[in-house]
Amino acid sequence: MTVSPSLPKLPPSSPQQGPPELKIATGILAACRIRVHERRGCARNTLSYLILSDIHGNREALEGVLDHARGQYDEIVCLGDLVGYGADPNFVVDWARAHADTIVRGNHDRVTIDDASLESYRGEARDGVLWTRQALSAENRDYLLKMPRGPMSHEGFDLVHGSPVDEDQYLINASEVAMLLPHLKTSVTFFGHTHLQGGFLVSEAGATKIDPECTLEIQPNGFYLVNPGSVGQPRDGNWRAAYALYSPEERAVEFVRVPYKVGPTLEKIVLAGMPATNAARLLPGK
Repeated sequence: MTVSPSLPKLPPSSPQQGPPELKIATGILAACRIRVHERRGCARNTLSYLILSDIHGNREALEGVLDHARGQYDEIVCLGDLVGYGADPNFVVDWARAHADTIVRGNHDRVTIDDASLESYRGEARDGVLWTRQALSAENRDYLLKMPRGPMSHEGFDLVHGSPVDEDQYLINASEVAMLLPHLKTSVTFFGHTHLQGGFLVSEAGATKIDPECTLEIQPNGFYLVNPGSVGQPRDGNWRAAYALYSPEERAVEFVRVPYKVGPTLEKIVLAGMPATNAARLLPGK
C-alpha cells in the first residue's frame, strides 16, 4: 500500500514482522482507516470471507492471491468471470468447483456457453470467447452452464456481478449508482465486472466513491456497493492482483493488492494463440 508522504515514515520491517498499524482519522465520507501491516501471521478472531472477482483464466494471479490470503478467511465468495482473457480456464474452473463456497456467474461465464450472448461480441473479444469454448472440458462447460445468476443473498449480504438490476451493467459513475438505491436490499452488496477496486457508499443524498487505499468500516446508516477488484485483469493502472477480505462481525472490508508471476501468464496467452491484447493489457493494468 502506498502511504501518503505526509504520514510519519515507518521503520523498516522484516518478512516475519510487519510494521505497526496506523490509525488516522481522515474524515473521508466512506469512513475508513489505513492499516499498514504484514498480512501473513495477522491475528484473526472473527469469521471472514475472501471476496474474489474477475479471475479470467489467470492461474498465476489466482495462486498469488490464495497464497497471500492463506489463513485469513473462513469462506470463499466469487462474483463471477472465472474465464475469458487468460489461458488457464480449466485450472480456474476446476479450482472454483472445489473451493468456491458461494458464487454467481459473470458475463464471460455466460457467453462462453450461450450462443445468443456471443452475438454482442466482436473482433478479438469474440475470438477469445471462442478459444475458451474450445479449451474447456465438458465438465467445466457444464459447471458454467449451471452457475447461478445474481443477485444472490448470502449470510446477510448480497452478491452480484454487474449490478443488482443487470449483470452486464458497469458501475462506474456515482450518478448512475445513486439510482440503484431502491434495489439495494442489504447494507453490503459485493459486485465485480468493472475490474476497479473500491465501490460506492449509497444513501438518499447520492453516491460517493469508496477509497480502496483504506479499510472500509461499514456504518449503519448507508448502503455499500463494494468491488474487490479483479484478480486476473485489473484495469485501474495497477497490474497487481486484487481481492478483499470481509468481516461482518467487525463490519470491515479490507482491500488488498498482490504482485504475482505475470511473466508465465503473458507467455501462455501468446503461445496459446489467444488475442495479443489479452497479454498486452496486463502490465499496464488496462
